[in-house]
This record gives sequence, C-alpha cells and structure tokens, in this order.
Amino acid sequence: MSSKKYATLRYTSLRASIFLGCLLIALLLGHYGILPVAGSTGVVFLVLLAGLVSAPLSYVLLSKQRDAMSEQIVGRVESMRTKTTQRIAAQNAEEDALDDAARAAAEQR
Repeated sequence: MSSKKYATLRYTSLRASIFLGCLLIALLLGHYGILPVAGSTGVVFLVLLAGLVSAPLSYVLLSKQRDAMSEQIVGRVESMRTKTTQRIAAQNAEEDALDDAARAAAEQR
C-alpha cells in the first residue's frame, strides 16, 4: 500500500530529476562550447532543449511509476464517486420520507 500511496509524488519527483539532469548536461555542454549559447536567449534554448530531451526519457523510463500513479488516481476518483452516490441516495431517501410524512399529515386533515 505504501508504494501506491505516494505514487504521484514519486513520479513527479523522478520526472523533475530527469529534467534537472538533462538541464545540467545541457548547461555543461553550453559552458564548454559544444552547444552554441549566447546570452539569456541561449539559456532559454538550453532549458527548452532539456525539456525536449527529458520528455521521451521520462516516458520510457517511468512507465511503471506512471501506471502506479494512474492506479492511485483512479482509486481516489472511484472512492469519491462512491461516497457521492451514497450521499445522494441518503439525501433522496430523507426527502422521500419527508414527502411521505407531509402527504400523510395532509390526508389526516
């Protein structure tokens, strides 16, 4: 249960780590002149490059974590849906009881 409890946090932190690793590599490549970088526009280019490289890496490397996160989210949504359905059914039963009581009181008059 604990592995699924923090699935979203685990996936998000691993994805951020992959992005930061790619950004570090891109910055080092820019610093040593392997990638051409000029001013703040060059830094933006390196950030975009890191995002472009990290996205497919995250998709491939984090498939198990993504599946676990999906299971966690689906479980929570189903739980919320069940609670909402039960609450609505209880409210409807209460309203029906009040309507029946009002009709019974009206018929006795």
